[in-house]
Amino acid sequence: MPKIISANLNGIRSAAKKGFFNWMGTQTADFICVQELKAQLPDMTPEFLNPHGYHGHFHYAEKKGYSGTGVYSKVEPDAVHIGFGSPEFDAEGRYVRCDFGNLSVISVYCPSGSSGPERQEAKFRFMELFLPHLLALKALGREVVICGDWNIAHHEIDLKNWKGNKKNSGFLPEERAWLTRVFDEVGFVDVHRGLDKREDQYTWWSNRGQAYAKNVGWRIDYHVATPGIAAQAHTVSVYKDERFSDHAPLIIDYTIKA
Repeated sequence: MPKIISANLNGIRSAAKKGFFNWMGTQTADFICVQELKAQLPDMTPEFLNPHGYHGHFHYAEKKGYSGTGVYSKVEPDAVHIGFGSPEFDAEGRYVRCDFGNLSVISVYCPSGSSGPERQEAKFRFMELFLPHLLALKALGREVVICGDWNIAHHEIDLKNWKGNKKNSGFLPEERAWLTRVFDEVGFVDVHRGLDKREDQYTWWSNRGQAYAKNVGWRIDYHVATPGIAAQAHTVSVYKDERFSDHAPLIIDYTIKA
């Protein structure tokens, strides 16, 4: 009965100081997918590389203090794939895939376009390149769970102030339509929404004002999975008892049938 956690750390060193690895050791998770390391290999301490006996595999951005992804697992993967074949975005450290038998666990950090038009155009380029990769993944016939910060709120229920964000990155019509294609055309499943259709299930809050205290947030962190394993998901939670980042860990338990 695997437990899989996705957590955008907004800096692995910062999250460690806030107790992330202490908490991680209490979770008995089989896989922990992390994003936004904001670190390179020389910055990675033994605690960061192999906490609590986990095996860690990482994709570092070339730019210092930027992006970065990783997958922690209780057992060593059969195979590890760093990057998804895009020179532009692989240089930003956005993708790690680890294979375990017929299961692939992926940590992805999709670009944000909120800093300006140039980064929004980069986000659109990423989307254009990543969709064919998702199709290729689906065609492998493996069970796949893609955890991470997709930087898109899919529906109005997925952010508090949806009316005021229709023209903002993360809730643009083109972004939402693309995510609909991931689910409806490619055939992946939004596991969290399949289990919990309630409002206010946010995973990210702006540091401005009292967004966290007032729960004025966005649901932009996902488990996106193939239908077979998605159907085996049975419990979901957003961990908010402690704050390690501006994101909250998304935890889903699965039952994998032999």
